[in-house]
Amino acid sequence: MKKRILSYNVNGIRAALNKGLAEWIRTDSPDILCIQETKAIPEQIDIRLFEHLGYGCYIHSAGQKGYSGVMTLTKEKPNQIINGMGIDKYDQEGRILQTDFPDFTLVNVYIPSGTTGDVRQDFKMEFLADFRLFIQNLKRVKKKLLICGDYNICHKPIDINHPEKHQKSSGFLPEEKAWFDAFIADGLVDTFRIFHSAPNQYSWWSYRANSRTKNLGWRIDYHIVSDELKVHVKDASIFKDIEYSDHCPVSVTLDFALNNETGIRR
Repeated sequence: MKKRILSYNVNGIRAALNKGLAEWIRTDSPDILCIQETKAIPEQIDIRLFEHLGYGCYIHSAGQKGYSGVMTLTKEKPNQIINGMGIDKYDQEGRILQTDFPDFTLVNVYIPSGTTGDVRQDFKMEFLADFRLFIQNLKRVKKKLLICGDYNICHKPIDINHPEKHQKSSGFLPEEKAWFDAFIADGLVDTFRIFHSAPNQYSWWSYRANSRTKNLGWRIDYHIVSDELKVHVKDASIFKDIEYSDHCPVSVTLDFALNNETGIRR
């Protein structure tokens, strides 16, 4: 059984829907779609629209209207849904939504940005430390783990345009890259880089300076899997031509007909 899972920071679910997002979802028809930065509380999201498209809709919104928020759309009903990671200062911003399925556990995450100044950069680094611990603890009980979303970090120089120009930019700071190194070293894999080693492949572009047309982008959206789930990873892609946001969707395909140990189809 294959599952195609997409992750997409829509920079406002209502704005994206006004641009035609629902029709794209209907046409593309992923098995699961993880959305970040909904910028809406549940009462502002008409879940009937997504139910009509065949999805269950699970939402973890920020307490503040028009800010942050994550949402997971899935054709298969989860065994369990958990909002947040049990730390109020993060959970009130609607940044993590966990859904457990029979074959794997999915964490939809929207990591804070530090671009507005030192206070939020400090908050981001605190979040990263606590999030790594959260995933370490979760991984002990949920071996097959997929952590997808907007990480707001370019892991390596290949993941950003002109890396020499961004050494002091939030999202490419030495301490952020070091965190990502340690995160991956915990027994995790960046699925996109299993299949794609070429540069200039990005998932976010600034609205300024015609950045998207010039492909002056950053790869900050990821599907990260545990080593135990890697054998089931069949494909990973970036859909740079989908433009309902300043981000684009990223995908991973998992094949659970593959043998756990050998990768041979059952």
